[in-house]
Amino acid sequence: MGAKLGTIERIWRYPIKSTGGELLDEAAVDARGLVGDRLYAVRDAEGKFGSGKNTRRFRRMPGLLHLRSRYRGKTVTELPELLDPDGVPVPDPTAYVRRYLDRNDVEVACEGTVSHFDQLPLSLLTTATLDWVRAAVPGMPVDERRFRPNLLVRTPPGTPPFVEDEWFGSTARIGDALRLRFERSSERCVMTNEAQQDLPHSPLILRAIAQAHDMRLDALATVAHPGRVRLGDTVELT
Repeated sequence: MGAKLGTIERIWRYPIKSTGGELLDEAAVDARGLVGDRLYAVRDAEGKFGSGKNTRRFRRMPGLLHLRSRYRGKTVTELPELLDPDGVPVPDPTAYVRRYLDRNDVEVACEGTVSHFDQLPLSLLTTATLDWVRAAVPGMPVDERRFRPNLLVRTPPGTPPFVEDEWFGSTARIGDALRLRFERSSERCVMTNEAQQDLPHSPLILRAIAQAHDMRLDALATVAHPGRVRLGDTVELT
């Protein structure tokens, strides 16, 4: 058996990109990532997807983080539910985001030939790194939602922050069948500072990560073998 990295403490899926996500007890994982994750996005007339930044593929659309998305019964259905800032499901997601963003050229659209992912299929974050961020910005509410990981990994006491860096190039087993290959970390952007639900805006968070770790935080992974992930599963190097 390989080295134990930690255990799965939270599983997050984001059915509609750049909205708040849903917590799961377990999830299927295929080559694309958590099944249903970021399968939909807010897309404009130019084909760009709503995000917290402007890039070749993404268009900054402030306010999406105050919304949440989920699949009915947590089963991946044809179209996820979109919840307004009060947590109430809206009857027509496209009609709602047009009013919410005051734009008539946007729609909630399923992924086509262009990926909705910023980078790789899965993001993992450790509690050791998350605790470091909290200590670096005392008095500012911080939890994993600011970094939008799929998997929060509870690491043993004494684990150093940014331990994820040590995983790159390795493969880990989660549960019976799932195998992930750790590739690199995410380069963080202003989304980490953005207000969402009960988390206020703060530029201190991205500044702290920039000064300490060159804007990078988490472990991005590809799927070496599909399987399922469950709360409490051990993450173990193979």
